[in-house]
Amino acid sequence: MTVNMGHLMDAELLAALQDRHEHDTYRYRKTHLGAQQVNLQRNGQEYLSFCSNDYLGLANDLRVKDAFQNAVTEYGVGSGASHLVNGHTEAHHKLEQELAEFTGRERVLLFSTGYMANLGVINALVGKQDAVFQDRLNHASLIDGALLSRAKLIRYRHNDLADLERSLSKSTHSRKLIVTDGVFSMDGDQACLSGLCHLAEQYRAWLMVDDAHGFGCYGSQGGGLAEQLQLGSDRLPILMGTLGKAFGSFGAFVAGSHTLIETLIQFSRTYIYTTALPPAVAEATRVSLQILREEQSRRERLTKLIEHFRHYGAELGLPLMPSDSPIQPILVGEPGKALRLSQHLEANGFWVTAIRPPTVPVGTARLRITLTSEHSLDQVTALLNCLAEAYDAEPY
Repeated sequence: MTVNMGHLMDAELLAALQDRHEHDTYRYRKTHLGAQQVNLQRNGQEYLSFCSNDYLGLANDLRVKDAFQNAVTEYGVGSGASHLVNGHTEAHHKLEQELAEFTGRERVLLFSTGYMANLGVINALVGKQDAVFQDRLNHASLIDGALLSRAKLIRYRHNDLADLERSLSKSTHSRKLIVTDGVFSMDGDQACLSGLCHLAEQYRAWLMVDDAHGFGCYGSQGGGLAEQLQLGSDRLPILMGTLGKAFGSFGAFVAGSHTLIETLIQFSRTYIYTTALPPAVAEATRVSLQILREEQSRRERLTKLIEHFRHYGAELGLPLMPSDSPIQPILVGEPGKALRLSQHLEANGFWVTAIRPPTVPVGTARLRITLTSEHSLDQVTALLNCLAEAYDAEPY
């Protein structure tokens, strides 16, 4: 008798899916029409979106779109191959040079995504004889990078420098790599970078910072936490950023010394064995980089919105988390409650996603509200009033 292996596989997989349904942690995709912007259309309804990482509103900027369209005419759509075969164009090369100048580093290397950048860097730098020290709230790509490297993964309590130092002091590993988010993507708070730099120097460890959510939002030119804290490559040798957030485009980059970048070109599997970013994306990003650097008014508007959100949200008694970034989570606790809050907002025309385990630790489900420079004060006020009404109706 022939065994239907497809049915057997599905039966086993369905048990895990059902478990997520029962614990209110099942994820759904919601499809919208049109460009990434504050007002989104879905199922014939218009919503105010407060869950985009397009912090400076560049994803739909006319100048960025024009650059993309013009570059498609020149370069076509796909890059055709990896960077090391024949996929590396002048557009890629110029963007790398401009990002290097922007970050104050010797060189930059482009990656297709932030996830691939983090996996590629960690695996190129450490192996079985080494140790990786990571904040417990680091992004999944950083954790996965350490696990795949086969180095010993040591996770320290969130932003707890004393806990990290205890682990560093005991380590006898050949290489020690400290890895952290700059701005934590689900909490919105910052890593203690000055303290991490000090510990890295004291224990001769290398420091890597994923500043995906810091670039564009911090620093006088949008150079992120490294610019704001004036951390050069002598103290922060491995700096990663993504292009799909404040830059409004797609992809990622790693900035550092000439030696670091050459090492990644030779040993980073996620760089070597994947197709290069489309050159039109690189050209569009060159324009968004220029806008990001020159139009300080976008960061100023964003800062005012964050201050208003926190001030008025506190007046309303909402459970704000400590964050001065565009990421303003509302801590709820249980997944079902977070879903109900999200649904209440949706019924009133607001699009805010409920974030639940395993994305965040058990018992810390939340609404992850993100602000962009394209929001208005009135829109932020309306969102907070709607949230307050929901809390009055059913305390969370």
